Amino acid sequence: MKIIKTQTPKNIVEYNGEEYPANLDPTDVVEIFQTPLTGSYNWDYTVQDNRIKKLYELGKELNWNVETDVDWTPKFKGMTDEEFEFENAQWERHPTYKDMSKEKRKEFFQDLSAWSLSQFLHGEQGALLVASQLASCAPTFNAKLYAASQTFDEARHVEAFNKYIQTRTKRSWPIGEGLKMLLDKILTDHRWDLKFIGMQVVIEGLALAAFQASKESSSDEVYKEMIGLIIRDEARHVTFGINYLTDFVQTLSKEEQLDRANFALEACIVSRNRLRPYDVWERYGMSIEETEEYQKKEVFEAQFQDILFSRIMPNLKKIGLLTESVRPLYDELGLLEYEVAPSDFEIDWAELNKPLESSKEIDKQSEEQLAAHHAHGLF
Repeated sequence: MKIIKTQTPKNIVEYNGEEYPANLDPTDVVEIFQTPLTGSYNWDYTVQDNRIKKLYELGKELNWNVETDVDWTPKFKGMTDEEFEFENAQWERHPTYKDMSKEKRKEFFQDLSAWSLSQFLHGEQGALLVASQLASCAPTFNAKLYAASQTFDEARHVEAFNKYIQTRTKRSWPIGEGLKMLLDKILTDHRWDLKFIGMQVVIEGLALAAFQASKESSSDEVYKEMIGLIIRDEARHVTFGINYLTDFVQTLSKEEQLDRANFALEACIVSRNRLRPYDVWERYGMSIEETEEYQKKEVFEAQFQDILFSRIMPNLKKIGLLTESVRPLYDELGLLEYEVAPSDFEIDWAELNKPLESSKEIDKQSEEQLAAHHAHGLF
């Protein structure tokens, strides 16, 4: 066993896809973070028959195995001509992109895809670490059990994205500064409920929206099967967070509620402005400032923001964190309009109880969802 302690790595890692899992002892590259975590025992083992208990039971029933419940045998075909034309249309007016050859443009899109997948992987490791903290510091018995089950879910997601990257796309990008900033803030805060808010509402909400969008636009049947299973887990996680926090936030003082509302606002600002592939842009000679302005003018960027924040804002409203003091600030960001979308508080038990889907069922579902988005001017 070799362990190297370091700062956040900045290098791109290439995989040949032939040594997964590796037979040799790896060199573990670790970054240390300190946290003033306050844990808690719970000596009342009374099991409440409530929504949290039902979500916990559902998670046990719907466990899946990365190795056996995903068919990894189909060959990875990479970007299709249709996908290239779609992406090309989004970028063809960018001054630097216009000068790229078609081959260079394809490489650019491959790196954008690899960067996104890598952020999914890094984000899931962050979720794994936060969920393990919540198992220690969540105060109620049911919440501890659910956090423990979520920890295993997140470990499975890390495993899935890692295998997909190493055996199919074969390139891993380092974590982006914005995502790293969010995870550091959540992991190192001593207040357990801020961990709940940051992870279960903001990051998991963003991930769920991004996963759904990627499933609908991907042509890789392996990815669609894998991400479909992950989406089902994440839907439970977000629902758990909203249901638990809706009651808890009401027990806080006005000052404490304001503190949590400001934290959620800060997380949303980072999510809106900093979760961008700056490293990829720079690799291809693009100005960050120029490219940010270019994306703001593109319809696709606005539509993607719609998908992301129509998930987060109604959840923040439901749990009581869209206070009068922060509402004008969300309005300035152009996010307040999303508060009227449906929240994840109400549980669609039939949807969450669906058995594992076959790849054909996932393909059909993706085609129907993509057609619906096209009908509404999305994608």
